[in-house]
Amino acid sequence: MAHDHAYHGPVLHPEHGPASHTHGHLHAASATALRLAFFINLAFTIVEVYGGWWTGSIAVYTDALHDAGDCLVLGTAWYLQRVAMKGRDAHYSYGYGRYSMLGGWLTSVVLIMGAIVMMTFSIPELRDPQAPHTAGMIAIALFGLAMNGFAAWKLHAGHSLNERGAYLHLLEDVLGWAAVLMGAVVIHFTGWAIVDPLLSIAISLYILFNAIKTLRKGTGILMQEIPAGVDQQEIRKALLAIPHVTDLHDQHTWTLDGSFIVHTVHVVVADVGHSEALAIKRTVRAELKALGIHHATIELEWAHEACDLQHH
Repeated sequence: MAHDHAYHGPVLHPEHGPASHTHGHLHAASATALRLAFFINLAFTIVEVYGGWWTGSIAVYTDALHDAGDCLVLGTAWYLQRVAMKGRDAHYSYGYGRYSMLGGWLTSVVLIMGAIVMMTFSIPELRDPQAPHTAGMIAIALFGLAMNGFAAWKLHAGHSLNERGAYLHLLEDVLGWAAVLMGAVVIHFTGWAIVDPLLSIAISLYILFNAIKTLRKGTGILMQEIPAGVDQQEIRKALLAIPHVTDLHDQHTWTLDGSFIVHTVHVVVADVGHSEALAIKRTVRAELKALGIHHATIELEWAHEACDLQHH
């Protein structure tokens, strides 16, 4: 038997294998949910612009600005999710799955910019707040809760960074409208007009905090950070427990889009025959799958074989 870097078994690509087909179906479902959320948000943004003018509320106006940004982000996320459904080709050996994370990245950037713009509108209002039309605010807030709540519910089960970013947008809208509703009630019964710009500033700060967290998550994916929930030591322990496996090296784990996890590893084995080597590789692949790995590339090496990558 030849001992030079033997046995590269079939490599799982995003469009091959049961787990990969599931990943493709998730992208398709994500695109459908994002499309629905986009059109709901677009319709409601138009209503909000009119509502801000009608009520004279800075909180409603700034949330309209936020939702206009949401439309841009959701539309882009929808498009990128459809791009992510494409399989591998001569340009992208892993397929286009990572494109979906660009939607989540853009979501975070637009949220941060929108939150800053909202505060620049709201802070000057603290000096001379104008009492809004509270009955109109209450009506629009109730409508906003219903519309954004439905759109958020359609995206709540998403796993990719793209979906989570869009869901975060919509969840913040739901919480924002709940705050506007409570603020409108307080203003209606107390006449405290300053509550309106204070609400806008509070919503902006909350959005800013969560958007920065999402941006950090996207940066981790871009920089090939080990995905949360993947324990390299646990993987090492599980693979070393396989009979005839004596050592591991050159072990790497990353994620393409926040949900599809890729792992490569060199597995050192004692002298075994061809059928035993294939059995070891199948067992390694099964163990990695059980630990949440979707795409595994495994190289078997023999104990006395030199590997230039061993110390890299």
